[in-house]
Order: sequence, then structure tokens, then C-alpha cells
Amino acid sequence: MLTWSRIAAQSIAASGRPPAATEVLMGIVHIAIADTVAGLGHGRPHVADVRPDRHASAASAVATAAYDVLKDRAPGAALETAYADYLAGVPDGRAKARGITLGRAVAADVLAWRAGDGFEKPVTYVQRPPGPGVWEPTAPTPPVDLVLTQVRPLVLRHRAQFRPDGPDALTSKQYARDVAEVALLGRKDGSPRTARQTETALFWSEHTANQWSRALLRLAAERHLGLSEAARMLALVHVTTGDALIACWDAKYHYRFWRPVHAIQRADTDGNPRTTADPTWQPLLNVNHPDYPSGHACFTASATRALQAYFHTNRLPLTFDSVVTGTTRSYVRLSTIRAEVQEARILSGLHFRHAMQDGDDLGTEVAHWVTHRFR
Repeated sequence: MLTWSRIAAQSIAASGRPPAATEVLMGIVHIAIADTVAGLGHGRPHVADVRPDRHASAASAVATAAYDVLKDRAPGAALETAYADYLAGVPDGRAKARGITLGRAVAADVLAWRAGDGFEKPVTYVQRPPGPGVWEPTAPTPPVDLVLTQVRPLVLRHRAQFRPDGPDALTSKQYARDVAEVALLGRKDGSPRTARQTETALFWSEHTANQWSRALLRLAAERHLGLSEAARMLALVHVTTGDALIACWDAKYHYRFWRPVHAIQRADTDGNPRTTADPTWQPLLNVNHPDYPSGHACFTASATRALQAYFHTNRLPLTFDSVVTGTTRSYVRLSTIRAEVQEARILSGLHFRHAMQDGDDLGTEVAHWVTHRFR
């Protein structure tokens, strides 16, 4: 099962999906995996309505369910090869055939449930009239994950269910404090960041869904979770984060608040006497979607809160690695990860603190909702 969770992450990323869309699709695949495991006689399915088969091969069932969903949502030659090679390693016989039948039936139910969910419908970005506080693209590429503004949630009632109140007023003291903080710490050149702080910013700049996927698989292996336990844990986390990111991107493109790079360069237009314009200012890192709320904060809060709900503790050793820095970091408490990510995005020059805090709150609210309903 862990093998197909890893293949899912690789296949979706290879299809070119950005992190937020990747995580929503990971949620869909892991519902299929969890429902297949339930169909083997281990619990109650969430979506699929299939006859339980305790004699089916778990290996062929899980592989087929994941493969069929991925073939529909993230097809590719590597996926075809992975499925063929994996099935070749499963002993032939009735159990294998019954597993394939079960997995195919579950995938069909999950795909029917998600039919018309908005993922494949193109969305055209229309720029709002430029002005103080209005986000404008920060790269020549299309705005990231705009499609999520029309995708149907997995568990939430609707995308705007927990929409936050919005950014601070441009003329407020808090806004001015946030501008000053990120202008100092998040600038590309001349920042007083320490080497450790710069590494922290870079460490958390990897494709978030891929980085978290590896950490979750490592956690399942280290804790020796059985088939049913691993399936439930992974589904809970991926579904929670998927819905948190749908809610987050709903808010992002609703408010369309400018990023620090334009806020600092054009501070002489914001009407706040406490801010100072720096037309040459550039962030350490850049992404192409609105500032508020922070997607990474939404992701991290929802993932850690889901893990806390599953394991019933904040004290959960968890190890991450980063392909950006080539380093590994280990944490004892989930709350430490959330706090570090909040600082990382400010140190990156990507977000105001208010966007991080409200993103964390949004991810937490979604997690509380989903974890009480998706079990």
C-alpha cells in the first residue's frame, strides 16, 4: 500500500500539477485506497459501495484501485509501467484476479463520485484593475492552481465554508509592522538572516505535497502501521489537506491581496505613513499566486492537526527531508513544524505574518471539521 501512495505522488507530480492541486488529487487516490482496504474486510468504506471480499489479494486490489484513479486523473507512461511491473510481482491465481476486480470496482465508484468536480474545466484568469493591495502576477506563467476555485471539496460543504475575514487594512499599524518585518528578513540581498534561517526558508520551498508524502510514508513505516492503519492515516491526512487547500485557494482568489514584493516596492501608494517604498526590493523566493492566506500555512496546519487527531497527541516524532537543501530535519512535536513553516515563509519574502496566521487558522478549522467526519 505504501508503494502505491508513493507512486501516486510521483505520477501526479509528473503530470505537472502544482502542490495544492497535487494534494487534492492525493486525497482522491487515498480515498480509493482506503475504501479498497475496507473492501478487503477492514472497516467501513467512505465512498465505494462494493461487496466485501476477504479472499482477494490486497496487493492487486490496492494497486488496481490506485492505478485506475490515477489513469483517469494523472495518466502517463511511467504509471503504466509501474502498474504492469507491480502486478507481475503478485502471484497469479484467484486471489490476484479477485483483487483486481475489487480494486476496479472501488475505483469506478470513486471516479463516479468525483465526476464533474471541476478539475478538468479550464479557468481563465482575469486581472482586476491594478492598485494598492491588488495582487498582480509575479511571473510570466499562469497563476498557480486557479482551477481550485471551482473544484468541489472532498468533505467540506462548500469551498468558502471557512473563508477568513481578509487581509489587514493597508492603513493599519499591524499591516505596517508586517511590511517592515518581511522587508527586513525576506529580502533577497542584504538581509540580516542567519545561514540557518536561510536554510529554513529553502528547506520548506520544495513541492510541498511531495515533501509531505515522503514524510508520511516514513512515519507509517517507522511506526509499523498495518495495512488498515496506514490506509486510514494516509487518507485522513491527504483528504484533510486537500480540502484545506481548496478552501485556501478559494480565499486567495477571492481577496487577491498583493504579495510583499509589490507591497514593498509600491509602499508609497498604500496610504500608510508608516511604510516606506523600496523600488529595488526583491524576495528571496517567488511564487505566482496571491499572498492571503498562505497556502503553506493552510497545508501544514491541516496536515499536523489531522495527524494529531489520528494519533491523539501533539508529541509525534516526524522526519522531513528536502531535495532543495539536501538536508534532513527531525521534529518531536507537530506544533514545532507549524511554527517553523510560519517563520520560513516570512524569511522567504513570500508572505506577511497575518497571511501565515490566518492560513494556520483556516487549516486548523478545516482539519477539525474533516477529522470529525472522515473516519
